[in-house]
Amino acid sequence: MTSRSLHVAVELDGAEPGRLSPGALAGVVTTAERAGFTFATFDDSPLPPRGGLRLDAGTRAAYVTTLTDRLGLAVTANVTTAEPFHLAAQLASLDHASHGRAAWVVAADGSAAALATVGGSRLDPDALHHEVAESVEAVRRLWDSWDDDAVIKDVATGRYLDPDKVHHVDFTGTRFSVKGPLITPRPPQGRPVVLAPDTLAEAARPDIVLVGGTGLDDVRARAARARETGARLVFAEVEVRLGDAGRRTDPDRLHYTGSPLGLTELLGWLATSVDGVRLHLAGQAADLTALAGEVLPSLRSEGLLVPPRPGATLRASLGLPRAESVFA
Repeated sequence: MTSRSLHVAVELDGAEPGRLSPGALAGVVTTAERAGFTFATFDDSPLPPRGGLRLDAGTRAAYVTTLTDRLGLAVTANVTTAEPFHLAAQLASLDHASHGRAAWVVAADGSAAALATVGGSRLDPDALHHEVAESVEAVRRLWDSWDDDAVIKDVATGRYLDPDKVHHVDFTGTRFSVKGPLITPRPPQGRPVVLAPDTLAEAARPDIVLVGGTGLDDVRARAARARETGARLVFAEVEVRLGDAGRRTDPDRLHYTGSPLGLTELLGWLATSVDGVRLHLAGQAADLTALAGEVLPSLRSEGLLVPPRPGATLRASLGLPRAESVFA
């Protein structure tokens, strides 16, 4: 298989999600945008971090919308501990604030500890997948509950919207029920981009499937399976440690330790199998600097990296069409 252009994303939080100061967060986000990353992800969890508090992923992403004009902003949100209505409104608001650069990384923690934060109990694997399917479907229907042209702002008649273009949503799931329409007009992208790991892809039906792997052959095989099941885009999950050797923190991700040149060669190989990669950095500041100064410029010079354009929506940067409404 021949190489093609590669989308490169970066997880900004490292080992301690939400612990960067506002100034540090602004610094890494602007570095990522200037370097040419397609989007950045903001990790999160229902459980509190060790030794303190954190700002949730949605708040952090909203903070940097005015500091960026092309970098996609992908928020991790857990379906088992978030109300679908609130989640849909938050992501729609982020899409409006960023002029169409929002995304959702679907997470699903069914553990007893996570569910205890909302007064629930552990979900078995089948129930967890069912929860994912229902939650994602409810959120998508809420995004679609306003037609694109529902807002008319007719000063002469005093009408803000056309009520015939705002649709009722009445969704009843196993553990929740949602009534719409959403309180927020339809997002600029129609629907923010949805990402999910391949273990949840059948339930979430995401725009981007994230695949891990214990080695290159495993990544290629899982990417092929994802495409066979209808994945639009497939991204490989890669842990990166430039320089010193280090242990793998997640056994289900490809792990790279070495020089920037070696990482550039690895990404070139991955471009023959996947549409993009999400890089998880061991040394946040140092590794991001090396990526921005050496790795991404090398990919760009080889024609493997096409940076997003200023003002482009995330869907446009990814080559995805604007999402159609179920009510169209």
